[in-house]
Amino acid sequence: MSRQLSHELEVNVPASEAWELYGKLRLAKLLVEEGSIVEKIEVIEGDGGIGTILKKTYAPGSHGFSVQREKFTKYDNEKRMKELEVMEGGYLDLGLSLFRVRFEIIEKDNDSCIIKSTIEYDIKEEAIANSSYVTTDLVAKIAEIAKNFLIKNKATRNAE
Repeated sequence: MSRQLSHELEVNVPASEAWELYGKLRLAKLLVEEGSIVEKIEVIEGDGGIGTILKKTYAPGSHGFSVQREKFTKYDNEKRMKELEVMEGGYLDLGLSLFRVRFEIIEKDNDSCIIKSTIEYDIKEEAIANSSYVTTDLVAKIAEIAKNFLIKNKATRNAE
């Protein structure tokens, strides 16, 4: 059974700036520095493009999981979009056969954009009760951390 959820957050910075954060591994580094969601991210392979494999260790109490491995499966610099799929751990431990997240930075105008996060997942019939655990809470929190960082950087640049 396939399902999809999405979350959108408007940010008052140019899409190009938001994509600089989301596009490669800067977001991963920010999440580790911020510390409320992710305790550690190991780059197993790659540079943030297609084929990059990450091992995320979640901060205690931040999420229902401790460790998950994910792989970037799509990357489009022009469309400002990338996708990752969980390979091991995380939601797969709850009976999902697929857990994919797509991040898109959508230009609204010259000084604002939308961070759109879409979750696609397939759940096995015998684990259907666990589908209630799949929410946009985590991607929403990531987008909020990114927004705060981007706005703070914009304010710092404007003050210089």
